[in-house]
Amino acid sequence: MTTNAELQALKERYVAAGAASPNQRFADHARNAEVWDADGNRMIDFAGGIGVLNIGHRHPKVVEAVKAQLDKLMHTCQTVMPYPGYVHLAEKLSQISPVRGHAKVMLANSGAEALENAVKIARAATGRSNVICFDGGYHGRTMYTMAMNGKAAPYQVDFGPMPGTVFRAPYPVPYHGVSDADALRGLKMTMKADSPGTHTAAIIIEPVLGEGGFYPASADFLKAIREICDEHGILMIVDEVQSGFGRTGKMFAIEHSGVEPDLITMAKSMADGMPISAIVGTDKHMDASGPNSLGGTYTGSPTACAAALAVLEVFKEEDILGQSQRLGSTLKSRFEEWQEKYEHVDNVRALGSMAAIELVSDKQGREPRPDMAAAVCAYAAEHGLILLSCGLHGNTVRFLMPVTIEDNILQEGLQIVEDALKSLS
Repeated sequence: MTTNAELQALKERYVAAGAASPNQRFADHARNAEVWDADGNRMIDFAGGIGVLNIGHRHPKVVEAVKAQLDKLMHTCQTVMPYPGYVHLAEKLSQISPVRGHAKVMLANSGAEALENAVKIARAATGRSNVICFDGGYHGRTMYTMAMNGKAAPYQVDFGPMPGTVFRAPYPVPYHGVSDADALRGLKMTMKADSPGTHTAAIIIEPVLGEGGFYPASADFLKAIREICDEHGILMIVDEVQSGFGRTGKMFAIEHSGVEPDLITMAKSMADGMPISAIVGTDKHMDASGPNSLGGTYTGSPTACAAALAVLEVFKEEDILGQSQRLGSTLKSRFEEWQEKYEHVDNVRALGSMAAIELVSDKQGREPRPDMAAAVCAYAAEHGLILLSCGLHGNTVRFLMPVTIEDNILQEGLQIVEDALKSLS
């Protein structure tokens, strides 16, 4: 068996530094919320492949569906010869996505690719070129999605000038001094100073910031964005790559607000680990560009479509949305205990199971402490727990364990986090 140390030596020799993980443990096999490394060490997974595994590692129904598809067909390129899975998945996604009017679907491979294509569709539908995004937003690592990201390091700093026609507005985070009113004033100033409505194809927003810190936008703010888009003929694009597929207790986070966007992008937990993404939008917008203008060699592969269709069945059969809501309640209750006990823990939050805590100097000053967040994650790793920090300030610890996590494993992992917090005191 190849060991962690042997694999690390190979990684250092052959894997580009920019693509390498700082983790020196190598995953060998996994089940639900547990992962075993190449040396046989067990880890509890509170990261879920960065929100990809809402129904856990290797859900049996998904594994079965992928194996069955492999026995039939692996690839044709759907633009050369389509196959049933693509069409059936498009039908299902159009039925569950809360966009305005009749929905149509395009499948892609990754969240970034979905965002790139959403911008293309918005440009074709409006005849305009500009897009407006938000501080702290994260949309991908391709050139255009890097330009849309609201955090420079590590995504932009080494790669030279970003593409133009991308403009940014404040995201409302009241805890850090940006109210809904402040954010709306900033957006309106962006539209006056940089990107007037007549030149803006789309406003792109995460209903809950992902990499930006797990901050939810209020329903009132999202409704105001919808109104601004309607006033100026701008498409409202909602990025649900991380917040979608049950993470917030609804299929999509935008459903908490009652707002219907023009386009939704999704990926991550859509297929429980298989690479696939989608753009779902109002039919007149999705049909705006010409024949063969959208697509790619691997987009919506047969195996990924089979996995995604199986995921949708699991959501119904196992009440994944209900499980997400119950998990979120458990997390919020525990977080509130930590907030009472520890001076550095504040602004605890959970929308469904999209949950986070913030580490600060103290509850009065609220000075972000990214060093503490890093220390908590490092302690967790040393004690058998995979845990991630995030945020524009780097001081948020986020929780992305599978919604299907067994309660005893959840409690074991939460105790490791609490022990880490104690170590900071």
